[in-house]
Amino acid sequence: MIAKTFYGFEEILVRELTNLGAQKVIAGNRMVSFYGDIGFMYKANLCLRTALKILKPITSKKIRNEKELYDFIQSIQWEDYLDSNDSFAIYTTVNSTIFRHSQFVSLKSKDAIVDKFRKQTGIRPTVDTKYPDVTIQVHIQQDLCTVSLDSSGGSLHHRGYRTATNIAPINEVLAAGLLLLSGWDGRTDFIDPMCGSGTIAIEAAMIACNIPANLNRKEFAFEKWLDWDMDLFEKIEEACLNKTRDFNHSILGFDKAPSAIRKAKENVENANLTDFVKIKEANFFDSTKQDDKKLHMVFNPPYGERLELDAEEFYGSIGDTLKQRYANTNAWFITSNLEALKYVGLRPSRKIKVFNGKLESRLVKYEMYAGSKKAKYQEKS
Repeated sequence: MIAKTFYGFEEILVRELTNLGAQKVIAGNRMVSFYGDIGFMYKANLCLRTALKILKPITSKKIRNEKELYDFIQSIQWEDYLDSNDSFAIYTTVNSTIFRHSQFVSLKSKDAIVDKFRKQTGIRPTVDTKYPDVTIQVHIQQDLCTVSLDSSGGSLHHRGYRTATNIAPINEVLAAGLLLLSGWDGRTDFIDPMCGSGTIAIEAAMIACNIPANLNRKEFAFEKWLDWDMDLFEKIEEACLNKTRDFNHSILGFDKAPSAIRKAKENVENANLTDFVKIKEANFFDSTKQDDKKLHMVFNPPYGERLELDAEEFYGSIGDTLKQRYANTNAWFITSNLEALKYVGLRPSRKIKVFNGKLESRLVKYEMYAGSKKAKYQEKS
């Protein structure tokens, strides 16, 4: 199988898959390949935090022209995956000098499938791009064509808990990946001081409690497959829920916008995490750490892309607030405004290249020491 992910998350996904019990796990570019049975496919969709989709390749073959593409697609035993009364959708990615247009490949593949069913049964399955019974992925890399079934359906970042969002919501898979890259493991208190609709705080709680990432999701594509085994899925879901763990620290999200607070509280409630995540209205720049215990902080400040801001003043205030009020804190944040990082006035101990959508970004870490180390190691010389 293939698990698709974001750039920079491949090694985290390898670790996730290995910990779940996958076999022959190999990292690629924005993807990880692995082996597992049908039950593991269910478990991967349910539990993986940094996967966007789980694809199940059917077959692959080298092709040189559109006739060979048509014949290859038609040669697949589609009756193993589709009934003539089912609906399907085809999505294509192409990186080839032979085939240049993904839409053309999708149409040709659709024709091959429809023609085969019409010839065999007299009835053709319908195309439905919104709610298909089966979603097919065609991938052409130069002359190699690989056909897969999409076992997830909609992207796995649609966790099912987020009904309310703010202006620039962070993708749930991105949030989980940033948390795992930051080393968050639920062993300290946690704060997201610019929480928006609450996604980072919610994902932090799910990691801390080892709650399956997609527990709240309404459905997966494999539930419409001919070999869908509901009893097996429910056993796997129950086994995963039995592995949740206690969390004895606090997770706090705050934001200065009342509208964001309302949305965040609603999403926390949808995720059934009100016992673990507290949301309150507050301005980070007026806030102070409440005790001297170790604190883990991850946040997604405005970059100036969709929300206008004075970068020098804003990022300077981030640095000042951390330096003056957040001793004994590991503070991580993501930004695509790489120029603005110099205004923070602190030296990051880590910089990790990631992407937020199409925006090249950096996940940066600032270690705020307690006592005199702070001035010694962090002030710019």
